Amino acid sequence: MALVVPATGNDGPLFAEVDMGADSSALTVRATVVQASTVFYDTPATLDKAERLLAEATSFGSQLVVFPEAFIGGYPRGSTFGVTIGNRTAKGKEEFRKYHAAAIDVPGPEVDRLAAMAGKYKVYLVMGVIERDGYTLYCTVLFFDSQGHYLGKHRKVMPTALERIIWGFGDGSTIPVYETPIGKIGAAICWENRMPLLRTALYGKGIEIYCAPTADSRDIWQASMTHIALEGGCFVLSANQFCRRKDYPPAPEYEFSGADDLTPDSVVCAGGSVIISPSGNVLAGPNYDGEALISADLDLGEIARAKFDFDVVGHYSRPEILSLVVRDDPTKPVTFSSASVKTEDFQK
Repeated sequence: MALVVPATGNDGPLFAEVDMGADSSALTVRATVVQASTVFYDTPATLDKAERLLAEATSFGSQLVVFPEAFIGGYPRGSTFGVTIGNRTAKGKEEFRKYHAAAIDVPGPEVDRLAAMAGKYKVYLVMGVIERDGYTLYCTVLFFDSQGHYLGKHRKVMPTALERIIWGFGDGSTIPVYETPIGKIGAAICWENRMPLLRTALYGKGIEIYCAPTADSRDIWQASMTHIALEGGCFVLSANQFCRRKDYPPAPEYEFSGADDLTPDSVVCAGGSVIISPSGNVLAGPNYDGEALISADLDLGEIARAKFDFDVVGHYSRPEILSLVVRDDPTKPVTFSSASVKTEDFQK
């Protein structure tokens, strides 16, 4: 930031004027949101595709790359898993078995490979995955730094509608915001972004680059993303898949419920990935044309300029009237009072 001081001897008082056009102190970060489909039921092939996309994004100078919700493991669009109230079919149970097999352990070999990719291409990586924890699955976002380190994860706290039959619920212990040299990075997944208290928790942690992996390609999603950018005074990076029917296994292996008229080229998720500034300006996207890399340069100085107008957990808050308490301890269904008790219990 250049400081311009008027020459002495003027009749008026001496002011230090900030020349905003000559600002050299604010960091600029090149960011990319990936709009592409999973290779469904084939996690190794999806990892290969992720690396190709990551290499392409970084060849254009990207320092941060955000992938869609459930990119590794897949978003099971159109599937019912054979569920009706009071009944689950044998075919649906087998479908879940295959979906479970395509998920990844965290930590695990796939996480190690993603970390190696981030280190190889010197990029901050935000990746949507289906996490396998025993026999429960979670819709999760993983974070990696540019040195190839796995930073941690966010588990979706509220799966939407029928997602609740296949995914568990995250707790308050995985709502991170990571302080990095390119800004404070966190994420909320799909319709979690419509939960005001969850957003407020992220604002309270100082989020600056708000990643919003999603499966919602409707036009109205753009309104939510713009609102969050304005409300939080942060950059919003929303990544969605672009999928055609042929990106999923063919029938009868994989059925799209209530969509018998689909052709292999029918678009089943149109994308809409977008990057929005803290002032609500669309910097890149939304794209509805196909698989794409959507990139923009983020002037982090824009955050301070936006928060001068509105700082939702700062000068525009009223904590004596309205406040939020976040229970951020891990919640576990079974705990053991000591290691010896756990060992003895398993030996019975």
